[in-house]
Amino acid sequence: MTRAAPLAQTLRDAARIVARVAGGRSLADEFGAYAGPARAALIDLSHGTLRRYGRVQSLVGELARRGRPDVLVESLLWCAFYALESGRYADYTVVDQAVRACGLLERWSAKGFVNGLLRSYLRERASLESRIAAVPEARYQHPAWWIALVREAYPEAWQEILVAGNSHPPMTLRVNRRRASVEAYEGMLAAAGMAAQRTGMATLLLAQPVPVDRLPGFAEGLVSVQDAGAQRAAHCLDLSPGQRVLDACAAPGGKTAHILELADVSLTALDLDPDRVARIHATLARLGLSADVRAADAAALATWWDARPFERILLDVPCSSSGVARRHPDLKWLRRAGDVPAFAERQSRLLSSLWQALAVGGKLLYVTCSVFPGENEAVVTGFASRTPGAKVLALPDGAPAQMLPGPTHDGFYYALLTKQA
Repeated sequence: MTRAAPLAQTLRDAARIVARVAGGRSLADEFGAYAGPARAALIDLSHGTLRRYGRVQSLVGELARRGRPDVLVESLLWCAFYALESGRYADYTVVDQAVRACGLLERWSAKGFVNGLLRSYLRERASLESRIAAVPEARYQHPAWWIALVREAYPEAWQEILVAGNSHPPMTLRVNRRRASVEAYEGMLAAAGMAAQRTGMATLLLAQPVPVDRLPGFAEGLVSVQDAGAQRAAHCLDLSPGQRVLDACAAPGGKTAHILELADVSLTALDLDPDRVARIHATLARLGLSADVRAADAAALATWWDARPFERILLDVPCSSSGVARRHPDLKWLRRAGDVPAFAERQSRLLSSLWQALAVGGKLLYVTCSVFPGENEAVVTGFASRTPGAKVLALPDGAPAQMLPGPTHDGFYYALLTKQA
């Protein structure tokens, strides 16, 4: 059994990771060298810090009266603030271990500064709260431009959306009904001591997240982890046996697999990144499913399309991922305001290109995991207004197009279009 590292080591490693994120690097590949409790503790500390990035930056700004330290020491302080506020450690333990972490980071001269600043935080905690409350990035834990976009789009719900973006995401399962019934799998979870609530036809919301290797039958393909909002896609495609179906931006393969679990269709799955295509293959192999999976640019039809139209197209476009930011706490700090119109332009190009591959009478489901209207209804309504024969349909499940992130699902946008003669 791997033992958790001492807090000083975890603070050191988390500070290095957070400093790299502050420099523009993604969290995606940062944890490969860690396993067991050490990995879990490091993920908690780094993710928790980045969820509070606006807040911890403001705290250092308020307390560092002699000037801000270098980025590695400041990152250590950010992580220490999260550790203090998490309630998992005694205050004196965090202060002591943060000072020790200075040595592990070879920042010996910063020990006194770190010790003094953390003790000042503990003494001034009440007054600090009132001082940083007026800073939007500190209060809402999102960049100012992000806050402004959400507030403009959702004047009645913007604060709830931002709060959800800072929360821990739910862990939702999709039962593979080709291999197990939902009732049978609920029984397997109960036998394993895992409480779950059914929230859809084959959707189970776990009361507590667990590593996937602890899920009964996961390796055997009985179940997949997929957000309830993402599970809506396959149901909205109006699938029938024998249809030619395209999943145009398919990696890592969750929606691809769900389509194949629901209907016997001829499915082509594309993704631009060969490494991500390998994940689609792995997903389908685990679940006992098959599709024509290719590494290709969906917009470059001449490189992969045989000119036979598809009856159904799932276009889950690259986007800002603003609806799933709580799953990627670095994302909101890596994004820039200019990314939203850039994504919208790319989304429009994909939609226009793939429209050519849709059969007359066929349906295309446009999907984002964004809450920004500029990537959602603006793209769809703009396309429909300039494209002869394009009509936006009501969604089959009767739910609104825009799903906002909440306790049971992430934020997604869905639009169903048909090609009229």
